[in-house]
Amino acid sequence: MNPEKAAQGILKRSDFGDSKSYEVLCDCGHEEHYHSIWVEADDVGVSVNIESKTTTDYWVKLVEPRYDIDNDFLQWWDNFWKHVVNQIYTRSRLVFAAVFKGYITTYSNVLLTEQQALNYSETLKSSIDDVKMFRNKED
Repeated sequence: MNPEKAAQGILKRSDFGDSKSYEVLCDCGHEEHYHSIWVEADDVGVSVNIESKTTTDYWVKLVEPRYDIDNDFLQWWDNFWKHVVNQIYTRSRLVFAAVFKGYITTYSNVLLTEQQALNYSETLKSSIDDVKMFRNKED
């Protein structure tokens, strides 16, 4: 398998010579699953910044919802109040962690096919070389 020039799953956002930015899309197709990558050469060296949308561990539940209630209104009510309680529980844990530990743990996943992963690494490698070369020409 070889890296592709017009890379599957890699979207070039900008190219300013000494900096380039890309968006790496998740294979699941969800618009909020991505990595934004900014590769920049400056006087000190090359920096690579990766941004992604992170989530909490929203799947941890204090109260498990039921799905076996025959009455539509009661089923809705059961889901509603348990969702509210679980949201308050998750957010309270995050506030507690931020205040008393000084940090919170979040999660970010981008699913890549083998081809996308290869394209990702090759794009990153070639971008680093390109911005370094551009910066060295300016000096």
